[in-house]
Amino acid sequence: MSSQRVQPKLIIHGGAGSSLKGKGGVEVVRRSLHKVLEEIYPLLLAGATAQEAVVKGCQLLEDDPRFNAGTGSVLQSDGQIRMSASLMNGPAQRFSGVINVSRVQNPIRLAHALQESADRVLSDYGAMELLRELELPPYNPMTDIRLQEWMHERSENFEKEMAGVIAEKELVEDSAGRGTIGVVALDDQGRLAVGTSTGGKGFERIGRVSDSAMPAGNYATADAAISCTGIGEDIIDECLAARIVIRVTDGLSLHQAFERTFKEAHRNQRDLGAIGLDATGAIAWGKTSEVLLAAYHTGEKIGDTLEWQGEQLVASIPAPIDL
Repeated sequence: MSSQRVQPKLIIHGGAGSSLKGKGGVEVVRRSLHKVLEEIYPLLLAGATAQEAVVKGCQLLEDDPRFNAGTGSVLQSDGQIRMSASLMNGPAQRFSGVINVSRVQNPIRLAHALQESADRVLSDYGAMELLRELELPPYNPMTDIRLQEWMHERSENFEKEMAGVIAEKELVEDSAGRGTIGVVALDDQGRLAVGTSTGGKGFERIGRVSDSAMPAGNYATADAAISCTGIGEDIIDECLAARIVIRVTDGLSLHQAFERTFKEAHRNQRDLGAIGLDATGAIAWGKTSEVLLAAYHTGEKIGDTLEWQGEQLVASIPAPIDL
């Protein structure tokens, strides 16, 4: 890690899936994502650590009922919400998370509380005990739209494999899915952190566990940090986040690591996406799905991937060149 101050960078996502319906859908999601960047990036400029920015950014996305994490999470086949989240501190190379938790507003807060614990990944019962220890009030993250969605699918005997990527049916194609939120940050000291949170696929087998609380879906070192979205089983099979980070650590550029990894994922017919940063300030993203709901702050401007179409699997913004 450099002792010299660096330009902070930030990239976030709200899931991946099939195409949004029309320009209206794009603009609604764009406003939600850009609003988070506009609130979090000034914190990085003011000296917040990457980990602090990630936790706050994940909380804002979890609190937006449009996305499938925290409030607005999808229901499993028995009508219950079970959420997972994790946080990883890059320089410390420390991972923490919670799996299949219920009745909590922000699962990322539980993951954050476990960062300094000897036991850093908890399942449902342990996470509820932690919730009581932290004196956080119980919270019901269910929304009317998600309940109606589940009731409709129950009447159809759960023929759909997963719920909508965002919780506004009029904005999403019927086949949309793969909902997760994630935040990756580089702070002014060159430190990286990443957080990922999800409500799962929706309508799945009771107790199914997503990739979001695994290094396959959320991973960071001092060199790079990656958050994934898509079909969790595909992400796990590719060990996507850890694979990209290890390739950067082994000497590939962030773009090269994304490119090689997504070519493999595409060849294996996976349905997924990822966002990432490296310690130089490079930003990258990739997808095999139709749409990746991501947005980023380069330090100079905000951009997003909402209308990124075509066969291109990977895109990136290189690190600034020091003169």
